[in-house]
Amino acid sequence: MPRLQIRGAELHYESLGHGPPLLFIHGLGSSTRDWEAQLAYFSPRFHVVTFDLRGHGRSDKPPGPYSILGFAADTAELIRLLSLGPTHVVGLSMGGMIAFQLAISAPELVQSLVIVNSGPEFILRTLRARLQIVQRKLIVRLLGMRQMGRVLGKRLFPKPEQAELRQLFIDRWAENDPRAYLDALRALIGWTVADHLDAIHCPTLVITSDRDYTPIAVKETYVARMPQAELSIIRDARHMLPLERPDAFNQVLMEFLLKHRPLLRNLPESCEG
Repeated sequence: MPRLQIRGAELHYESLGHGPPLLFIHGLGSSTRDWEAQLAYFSPRFHVVTFDLRGHGRSDKPPGPYSILGFAADTAELIRLLSLGPTHVVGLSMGGMIAFQLAISAPELVQSLVIVNSGPEFILRTLRARLQIVQRKLIVRLLGMRQMGRVLGKRLFPKPEQAELRQLFIDRWAENDPRAYLDALRALIGWTVADHLDAIHCPTLVITSDRDYTPIAVKETYVARMPQAELSIIRDARHMLPLERPDAFNQVLMEFLLKHRPLLRNLPESCEG
């Protein structure tokens, strides 16, 4: 099991394929396993790397506090240790926040940026937003991670035909360490790089589901503030897009990578989806 010693913790990572480096960063309560469809699809032409953030999956779970800035520092060190930079960086949800922070803190390590169902800040501006965080904390503390997974699973995978995927999500969520999960949840609150979006000059793709937590209009607003950003909308999809709609997600991502890596245009049809 490959692991790297990074800033006082051992982090699990997976590396597959050869070619331009492509790094995937998972979200809160997730792990490398949620990128399985992307590993299989992109590894024939890319050097694909995924890793478990500290507090997640098979990585160490040291006591907090955690922070987005700290997660980004871990990511930067992983890129350096594996000689990946500059790399294409893809981040989902909290992973998107980490990717944003990385592009600000260590722009020399980022060749292109892909933000999936995420944004440049997590500030609780309304009573409803604050209550949602309180609700999560209470469910985890009183009822446990599996119940939290059930609550989220119903929202993320509500269709009858998604029952198997929903159960997979619940089972994986139940494996989270409650203390580490809450430490990571606290890391989100109050974080922002919204005032620095104009400093991100690498090609950027923001991918959003039409039924994500955050409205499309919010993403349109911050995309307009970035020098080289574009927005792609995937319909009939929710927050866990790469897991729920892997084919559609992979196709959109591949098209973006091809556009910014002309030498990849000669991919065989089987790799182009």
